[in-house]
Amino acid sequence: MSVIPRIVVFAGSTRSGAYSGKTAGAAVKMLAILGGEVTQLSLLDYPLPLMNEDLERDQGIPANVMRLAKIIDIHDGILIATPEYNASIPPLLKNTLDWLSRNLKDSSGRPLKPFDGKVAALCSSSTGAFGGMRALNHLRPVCMGIGLEVITPQCSVSNAKTAFDDNGELVNERTRATMERTCKTLLEHAKLLSRRI
Repeated sequence: MSVIPRIVVFAGSTRSGAYSGKTAGAAVKMLAILGGEVTQLSLLDYPLPLMNEDLERDQGIPANVMRLAKIIDIHDGILIATPEYNASIPPLLKNTLDWLSRNLKDSSGRPLKPFDGKVAALCSSSTGAFGGMRALNHLRPVCMGIGLEVITPQCSVSNAKTAFDDNGELVNERTRATMERTCKTLLEHAKLLSRRI
């Protein structure tokens, strides 16, 4: 029986009306059209303290880290939509990825490594002409450093203020085609790497 790839999608910003959230929404729609089983998360629902090894030692891993890790663990792939903050990725996103890469254990004490064997796709957005490309240049090595296999295609949404219609669809055909290619490649790789085969 053919495996339907499970993909978890989240944005690197929790701001109301964030363009990265709209980019994540467009990716969710495209992944579903292409046959994926998609879960969209908001990091607003998983508030975390700043990563601090003293805090980890004294208080343990925050419960929201474990909640996120368990959700990611049951999926075959990840799509991250990041905004660009000062030519890089936002602290919210970096902090979340740092926590999720710690030495996690499930309730039975077994190692929980949510990124192992997972493929990732990266998207970005900004109000400028480059669409957050500089953030992607920083996010890619971070994702590789925590064990994700990052696909080559990526989607940058430029001029984000006018990039979406009232239904959240990408209005630029070239950007929409890039999103489709990115999502299609993610699904193909996720299917090949799925541990549910």
